[in-house]
Amino acid sequence: MTYDPFRRGPHPVGVRTADLVDAGRDRPLTTEVWYPADATHAGADLAEETKDRFEMLPGLPESTQDAVRGAQPGAGRFPLVVFSHGFGAHRRQSTFLCTHLASHGYVVAAMDHTGNTTFDILQMTFAVRSGAEIPEPLSLVQPMIEARPRDVSFVIDRLLDGTAGDVAALVDAERIGMAGHSFGGWTTLATTHADRRIRAALPLAPAGGETHMPAEPLRRALDFAWGREVPTLLLAADRDSLLPLAGMHEILQKTPAAWKRMVVLANSDHMHFCDNVEQVHELFRMMPPPGPFEEAAKLVPPIDELCPGIHAYEMVRGLGLAHMDAVLKAHEGAAELLQGDLRALLAARGVDVSVH
Repeated sequence: MTYDPFRRGPHPVGVRTADLVDAGRDRPLTTEVWYPADATHAGADLAEETKDRFEMLPGLPESTQDAVRGAQPGAGRFPLVVFSHGFGAHRRQSTFLCTHLASHGYVVAAMDHTGNTTFDILQMTFAVRSGAEIPEPLSLVQPMIEARPRDVSFVIDRLLDGTAGDVAALVDAERIGMAGHSFGGWTTLATTHADRRIRAALPLAPAGGETHMPAEPLRRALDFAWGREVPTLLLAADRDSLLPLAGMHEILQKTPAAWKRMVVLANSDHMHFCDNVEQVHELFRMMPPPGPFEEAAKLVPPIDELCPGIHAYEMVRGLGLAHMDAVLKAHEGAAELLQGDLRALLAARGVDVSVH
């Protein structure tokens, strides 16, 4: 196969954090930016002693990502992909995808959606366990319906105008795509409607379809009258405990794109789209936030009953990159791959999927 989206790309990856603030909404939006770095950093993004290390929250074990903190940017103009995290997650929840895209010549940006991050949900959980009332579920969701798409457009604006740093010189403003997981998948679809700069959509197990969770406002808020062609690749988990597969089929059916596909990873659950799948899955299963998530967690099987996280990484990295390459780079090899037998392609890599 001459075109291989599963392999790491030729660019070393740099990473920076931009402390952005939407002053008009008094809303901080800390943003992680990954980008193709100068060739002098080759290999440093993958070496244990030089890759970036960070604490997601003070006191938690150190995490790493395959990128060099503050690396010198490379030369060129690259497409931009914005990533939106899930409910109660954070901007670095899926670095396995963000760094992969950057290694193949993309600038990738992911913001913390203030009020809906891991820190915010932990604060709420501690308050409840100290005697506070459990918040009404929709009170946590409703403010984000307006805020999240606006967060994305704001970050795009700041990346293009240089406020987020000198990576602005790397970004081709005519080639912008978007990806996101769960509530971030919903944000991907909602932003695609609201911001006409989005040219390719990659929702991962998106909210907004049929579900047993109290999320009907998300379903009602999605407007699929996009008014233009935005090729869409939806990636889903066949045993999703939070956002069942029926909801994914509903979203696929409503998506107006002339080119759309859904690929479903066999024997996987909702957290298979995050870094450290096994740990994140078990943490949610054993220690869910109070309220509806506690009930949903009762449906979550132990991780050893599900496929390994590396299967999800193979599917998401390979197909996600091919989708962006086909749309934003007009790469013929990527387009041919996506039109081919994806089930057989992934089966050859030991990954079981179905295609819709």
